[in-house]
Amino acid sequence: MPLTLEDIAKVAGVSRSTVSRVINGDENVNAATRAKVDEVLKRLNFQPNIAARSLAAGRTGIVGLVIPAGVNTIFTDPYFPQLIQAVTTTCNANDYSVMLWLAEPTYERRTIRQILHGGLLDGVIVSSMLVDDPIVQALYDSHKPFVLIGRHPTLDVNYVDVDNVYGARQATQHLLQLGRRRVGTITGPRNMIAGIDRYQGYREALRCFNQSCSDELVVEGDFSEKSGYRGMQQLLLHRPDAVFVATDTMAMGAMRALRERNLRVPDDIAVVGYDDGPAATQLEPPLTTIRQFTTKLGVAAMENLMEIIRNPGSGSRHQVLQPELVIRVSCGSPIS
Repeated sequence: MPLTLEDIAKVAGVSRSTVSRVINGDENVNAATRAKVDEVLKRLNFQPNIAARSLAAGRTGIVGLVIPAGVNTIFTDPYFPQLIQAVTTTCNANDYSVMLWLAEPTYERRTIRQILHGGLLDGVIVSSMLVDDPIVQALYDSHKPFVLIGRHPTLDVNYVDVDNVYGARQATQHLLQLGRRRVGTITGPRNMIAGIDRYQGYREALRCFNQSCSDELVVEGDFSEKSGYRGMQQLLLHRPDAVFVATDTMAMGAMRALRERNLRVPDDIAVVGYDDGPAATQLEPPLTTIRQFTTKLGVAAMENLMEIIRNPGSGSRHQVLQPELVIRVSCGSPIS
């Protein structure tokens, strides 16, 4: 049987209400009494019932990080471990804990009520959601504090994001400025905001150079290395001289496809990625890419969520981080 407040009170020789006040940080408890109760709590390894404490205090000290993507994607794309680490580190530094919710989108839709009404979460961070992900509308309707990583196309909700349109435009313009004239792209999923925005940035860059967007030079990927490999195989049918790839992970697959065809990067085809993850400098040649500051993104999401929890009804928060182009050998430019 789990220990109760009555058990602790009996061992400490105090009342149940005194034990409750100590656990909940009541400053009016006598210092000697507090020390005696704390000693018993530590010796018996007493863990307060989180649900009961939340009812009493209105807070649990737990936030949810929801990533509605396949588990395989989460543990193979370096973006997610960096993001999870940033959110967790910020939580721990501020006496919060993280409940990580990893689920395929279809499963997540069936469990929205658990996320919203389980009573364990003070707030929620949602990353990499689909455009029509029902969890966003459900969170919006529930009035539970939440922050999206990535803007929402229609709802005025709290979010932090990277200016993906700007980043993709910079990547594509750099290729065009180097004299490349058939610049293709392997996009992210068109039902995700990051995929949509990076494709828009690619198109804007072409327009700046008075080039039309050719359908044959556009292939949709899903952010996986396999989709980058297949996407490059498809693009090679139409002879691009450069490719902007919407993630570094897909760029790894794209460069593997080029090696198998005995095509040289950047001599035959220049490649630019997006993320600047750990693998970017380890590829051969090192990958020119867009640095999107994933750690800053996770920290900002958690900091904004804490402010919303402390100050509900303070208005929606929108924070956009500016990415930067990191030039390496894969585009044909010297290392900067």
